[in-house]
Amino acid sequence: MPAILFIVAIIAVIVIGIIVANVRIVPQANAFVIERLGSYYDTWDTGLHVKIPIIDRVAKRVSLKEAVVDFPPQPVITKDNVTMQIDTVVFYRIVDPKLFTYGVERPMMAIENLTATTLRNIIGDMELDSTLTSRDTINSQITNVLDVATDAWGIKINRVELKNIMPPKEIQDSMEKQMKAERERREKILQAEGEKKSAVLVAEGEKESAILRAEAVKEAKIREAEGEAEAILKIQQATAEGIEMINRAAPGKEVISIKALEAFAKAADGKATKIIIPSEIQGLAGLASSITELASKD
Repeated sequence: MPAILFIVAIIAVIVIGIIVANVRIVPQANAFVIERLGSYYDTWDTGLHVKIPIIDRVAKRVSLKEAVVDFPPQPVITKDNVTMQIDTVVFYRIVDPKLFTYGVERPMMAIENLTATTLRNIIGDMELDSTLTSRDTINSQITNVLDVATDAWGIKINRVELKNIMPPKEIQDSMEKQMKAERERREKILQAEGEKKSAVLVAEGEKESAILRAEAVKEAKIREAEGEAEAILKIQQATAEGIEMINRAAPGKEVISIKALEAFAKAADGKATKIIIPSEIQGLAGLASSITELASKD
């Protein structure tokens, strides 16, 4: 009896060991391709799985995450017969583990060769200048071609990028000289535009300064004319007021004659060489001189 129990225990341990050995845990973003008796049976997703010993086997472990592969430079010839080296970077993701396992042998090599041939076909229809300035177009065309071709392999091509475009050395030297000449041309244009703007600003400043000076002279003359006009107006007003006061005082003939005599006396103080005195004032002038002589005798 103890021997039987021992044998049963051994068998139980073996069975448990076999079961444990055939338990598989599929990690996140992974898939296991299972074959049964040598043919495809199932694709295990994330989680716990148990395979049948000897009958089932894990044919391939596939990562479902996006992957990046960098292919070495490939020689290509442009439409104008320029040979260049172009290396590409392919971003892809496996969407069907079964097709990826059984669709193509060595899928990465297949993608590399397909990328090289597609790149040669596209670049062969373009000239050098177009190739250097049409990266986005080339990337899009290669991506579309590869995506269609790799559907049968269970691969999704997300995008393709041209990493480097390397023309021949002499072409690079010529491009550098051209770029240098272009930079010098732009520098001269910018310098000429700066000098032009500076000259325009100086001319505008001088123009504004001249306008301001002219306006200042004009304003001064206007103010001077206004002052003279105002002085004349005041003199005329004073004269008018004086006449009005004389009219109100109703002066006699003698007073008027004396005022006239004073006016002629002031006129005689000037530079005039000849003065004509009316007859009315001449008598009054003689009377004044006689009075002056009598006053001096006393």
